[in-house]
Amino acid sequence: MRLRRLRRFRRLRTTLLATVVAAGALSAPAQAQAQAAPGKGPVGWEVYRRLDRLPELTTGVQTKQFSSFDRTADNNDGFEGTYSCLSTSESGCVLAEHTGAGEVQALWFTRDGGDVTKTGTITIELDGRKVVEASLQDLVNGELGAPFTYPLVGNADQSSGGVYVEVPMPYRKSMRITTEHNPLFYHVSYRTFADAEGVRTFDPSDKARDVIDRLKAGGDPKPALPGARTQDTTIDLAPGRSVRLARTQGSGLLSQVRVRLPQAEQVLPETEADEGRAFGKGGSSEFTVAIDPGNDGVRLTRRIDPAIGKQVAKVLVDGEEVAQWPPSTTGASGMWAEESVDLPASATKGKSKITVKNVFHSSDLDYNEFTYWVDSGGERTDTVDVGDAADEAAHGYTIAGQTWQGERTFAFPMEEEQLARVKAAQEVLQKLRLRITFDGERTVDAPVGEFFGSGHAMMPVKSLMYAVDAGTSTMSAWWPMPYRKGATVELHNGSGRAIDGEASVTSANHPMAGNIGYFGAQSHAGATTPGKSWPFLKATGQGKFVGVSHTMRGPTNRNYLEGDERVHVDGSRTPQIHGTGSEDFYQAGWYFNRETFNTPFHGNPVHLAPATGCPGESDCTSAYRLMIGDAVPFGSSITFDIEHGWTNNVEGVYSSTAYWYGSGKASIRRTDALTVGDPASERAHGYTGEGEVTTLESAFEGDLKNADTMKATQRVTERPHSFKLRIERGNNGVELRRTSDQSRAGQRAEVTVNGRRLPDWVQPLGNESRRWLEDTYQIPASATWGGGEITVRLTPKTPWSAASYTAWSLR
Repeated sequence: MRLRRLRRFRRLRTTLLATVVAAGALSAPAQAQAQAAPGKGPVGWEVYRRLDRLPELTTGVQTKQFSSFDRTADNNDGFEGTYSCLSTSESGCVLAEHTGAGEVQALWFTRDGGDVTKTGTITIELDGRKVVEASLQDLVNGELGAPFTYPLVGNADQSSGGVYVEVPMPYRKSMRITTEHNPLFYHVSYRTFADAEGVRTFDPSDKARDVIDRLKAGGDPKPALPGARTQDTTIDLAPGRSVRLARTQGSGLLSQVRVRLPQAEQVLPETEADEGRAFGKGGSSEFTVAIDPGNDGVRLTRRIDPAIGKQVAKVLVDGEEVAQWPPSTTGASGMWAEESVDLPASATKGKSKITVKNVFHSSDLDYNEFTYWVDSGGERTDTVDVGDAADEAAHGYTIAGQTWQGERTFAFPMEEEQLARVKAAQEVLQKLRLRITFDGERTVDAPVGEFFGSGHAMMPVKSLMYAVDAGTSTMSAWWPMPYRKGATVELHNGSGRAIDGEASVTSANHPMAGNIGYFGAQSHAGATTPGKSWPFLKATGQGKFVGVSHTMRGPTNRNYLEGDERVHVDGSRTPQIHGTGSEDFYQAGWYFNRETFNTPFHGNPVHLAPATGCPGESDCTSAYRLMIGDAVPFGSSITFDIEHGWTNNVEGVYSSTAYWYGSGKASIRRTDALTVGDPASERAHGYTGEGEVTTLESAFEGDLKNADTMKATQRVTERPHSFKLRIERGNNGVELRRTSDQSRAGQRAEVTVNGRRLPDWVQPLGNESRRWLEDTYQIPASATWGGGEITVRLTPKTPWSAASYTAWSLR
């Protein structure tokens, strides 16, 4: 009876909404909201078509990730592919699997420096239908055509060492992603929904050209708001002073903040592109060059990538070993370096040409070479351009044991005057702060450079929600920022110099109705703490994480980038997201091996070495990641952090600004818990079932040095069992959280709630090292609404482990 009443109510609600929409009584944004998936916010292409709805907080939605992270919490995140397949089948390596409704949002891969050819075919199945079956390399190259085209997909040249897919692919019943061969490093980020209402399965024939064109165009991606007005302000700020840029009253929305700061100018080093090659152990290269017969010895100089340290090779002249390249000192990534070796006159005098052979001796990785210069008789007598086919042929160049071939664009050291201008720009970008207050509460207080995506220097940024025009020193942001009573936008000068410029703020009257969150930018800076991850966002109440701008400084070898990101939501001890490395989180690879880049979703706009403006003998990196379709919702709390180094063991100086929306009020509450194996708890919850009670002491996945460990009882059974849990009446659904032993991978059970058959509970994960797992099954409101308890019946299809079940009621 209760279920029939609920269905009648929903039919009535749908009829009323249709009537109101047809009558034109709702604004365009309200019409879109009425027609969207209830509680889910925009789904599919609407995620990008309706970015004005980004502040909406969702119900019954979770964002999760499958990845190749090291299950022991160390750093083997894909190097051997140990953890890259959830399972294997006739079709290949299973990367991701889900039963129920959801949406695939972001895929990322890397291997072989960014060449993913060896991964072979990728197959994406939604609701039992193959929507993608193609070479992964072809897919990210854009060979499949729209909607799988840049910037919704990108290869390693476009994403600096990583490849990605950002096409939103909804499904109603199931999802499965496989690759022909082990992909090594990968992520699959996806959303799960409590039900399929309002969800339509992805159709690859929908080219979504309007979305692609909008992403390519840049500028404000949101639909225009009627009645918008812009307040312009001249900035003339003494040290320690603030200036108000805008103040609004009544219910409305800030839609654009723009700042121009001429003192923060763009300063570019001289750069050069050069093709090169590398060879490894057992390898060599050989070429013939012209020299002056009257020489008293020959100097041979080579251009190298110094990021690879301790490169040593033996040097043979006409077959005789005469010298050895000195061990190269590890230098700054992204900077050219040159080194020389002197060839003795005994091997060169009287000759007009010599054949030089470099034989691998040792290296941290391999021996690379880009250009060789030959000086003899007091002048330059020859040059060998490695990688240029004609020049290689002219010099009889050959290589054995090649490990790499490609092109790099690196910088040369700056002059002192340039470095002084870089430092001046850094002071403005890092010490001038943007502050925004909504309805009396300041939720934004961030350095302007980092807020707009570039914390280390005035460099171009071309993201979906903000941009930097470095040529004019103009920075713009388009986050939708709603308020009920008013907003105030300010700049505060925390630097030691006067700052001038111009600013503008655009706003419009707009009702802040429904479940809307306030925009926030949580920012902090300082030295990293050994053994502890760097926090991006710690927040309570309901909200969602939508991105981060990250400013990093660390050793020149860049190994601070080994750190993985992890996300814990609503107090769960298992991360919903567990990454594989910092540049991987920014959807690049191999320490950003193609250097700086921008896409609408992620980028590395700044990379500085000591010779180009990074303080001290350090490496400086600015990166950003927007999580729009894959925003991470939370009902009561979130901790989103990232390691610095393999296991928080590399010291650095970090700053970050996390973008998020929040209400400050929790939308989820724990209402009951069953402890499996405890007789009193099982009796109190009407537990029926079999399975021997055993005790397990193990750890949860996550931090290596600060592991969350637990000793508890559990049952493992293949027999049906049931139990009852208290819930809130009038709930918006229930999340059923299970604590289990995941040493048995691929657990699956049929689920019935209050007599209603729901999708299977499928958990493809497994971990024999850190065995405890907390995973969540989403129960829709249609199965829980109106009652004070639920009866859950589980029928395992595999051995099924449980130490506890906890009910979390959604409000």
